Amino acid sequence: MALDIIGAGMGRTGTASLKVAIEALDIGRCYHMSEILQDPGKTADWIDAADGDADWDRIFEGYAATVDNPGCNYWKQLADYYPQAKIILTVRNADRWFDSANETIHSVEFAQFIKNSPFGEMVQKTVWDMMANRMQDRGYMIDFFESRTREIIDTIEADRLLVYQVADGWQPLCEFLDVPVPDIEFPRINSRDETKALLSNLIAASGEQLSDEAMSAAGRELHGD
Repeated sequence: MALDIIGAGMGRTGTASLKVAIEALDIGRCYHMSEILQDPGKTADWIDAADGDADWDRIFEGYAATVDNPGCNYWKQLADYYPQAKIILTVRNADRWFDSANETIHSVEFAQFIKNSPFGEMVQKTVWDMMANRMQDRGYMIDFFESRTREIIDTIEADRLLVYQVADGWQPLCEFLDVPVPDIEFPRINSRDETKALLSNLIAASGEQLSDEAMSAAGRELHGD
C-alpha cells in the first residue's frame, strides 16, 4: 500500500486531531508517533531511515497516511518517494506552538524521560537532531518553525499541498481530499493541559524509567496536538 497522505506538520500543530479525522473519513490507517510508542520494535526501521537506509514501504505497510513525528521530519523524502500522495501541512501561531511544545513533548523533563527509554536513540536521530537539540531555545525554535513552513510551501506544488489549521474543521480538509464532509463533529484531541497531565503522570508513575507497558499506554493517549 502506498501512502495517499503525508502530514508535514510538526507535533503540537493538531496532528492527533488530523490522524483521527483522516481515519474517520475511511481513507485508511494513519501512522503517528503513537504507533511507535505502542510497538518499540518499530524504532529500528526509523533509526535505519535516519542513517540513510530507509525502507518506506516496510515502515508504512498497511497505512494510507502519516502525520506527526517522526514522519513529518522526512516530508521531502516521502513526497519524492510517493509522488501521488497529497501533502497536508498543519500550522498554528509559532509563539503558541513553542509554548505548547515546550510545556509538553519538548520539555526538559520529558526529554530526559525519553532518553532513558527504548525510544531514546530513535527520537534523538529522527526528531531532536533535526532541531539541533535546541528545543528549549525560543528564538531558535520559532525561526525553525517559520522557516520550515516557508520551505514546505515553496517546495511542494500548490495543487498538491494543503496548509491547514485544524480549527478550520472538515470543509477545507474534505475539499482537498475530494471526499464528502461527514455528519460528525471534527475531532479535538489532547489539549495542552491534557497532554501535560498525561506526561506528568506517566513520568511520576514510572520513576523516570519507561517500561514498554507504560509507553504503550501513553501511545494510546498521547498524540502530540
